Amino acid sequence: MYPANWSASLFDRRRICILILAFAGLLQGCGFRFSGDVSYPPEMAITYINTSDRYSPFYRALTKSLDRGGITVTNDAVSADTIIRIHQDLTGQRVLSVSARNVPREYDVYYIVRYSVLVKGREALPEQTLTLTQDYTYDELQVLGKGNEAQILRNAIAENLVDLIVRQIKTGIDFSGAVSGREK
Repeated sequence: MYPANWSASLFDRRRICILILAFAGLLQGCGFRFSGDVSYPPEMAITYINTSDRYSPFYRALTKSLDRGGITVTNDAVSADTIIRIHQDLTGQRVLSVSARNVPREYDVYYIVRYSVLVKGREALPEQTLTLTQDYTYDELQVLGKGNEAQILRNAIAENLVDLIVRQIKTGIDFSGAVSGREK
């Protein structure tokens, strides 16, 4: 009815499950957290994002991060406790190198964000500028794939910028008083 090695394979499956659970317990015990797991200060419970472009990769990544952290992003600045002002949200690409035939071989994708943070009507984090870049090679035989690669890089850079801004907000703002001395 059952294969001869059925009990041995069941024993192996149990042993693998126990090892996986033990490993997960060790990770939890040492304080490991996934990078997307963000806890925000309670003063940010209702946040307004003041920006001119609500369709940029940066804005989408920021609202996604705030939403994952349990923050309510409102469209009404008056009802918000925290206002994140996006003064500049700029992305593009530059040619880094060309071939002997003057065909682009390498591009640099850049993203610049200038922002400040207000908490309960006072400037809690003065205007900051962050710039990230990433280069990639270009092959004219793979035009469709390389165009998609540039957009993927833009989205990844926007997510990295959001992570940096979240860290600056968490370490650079004393929500009970003035700005702490840790920001750049």
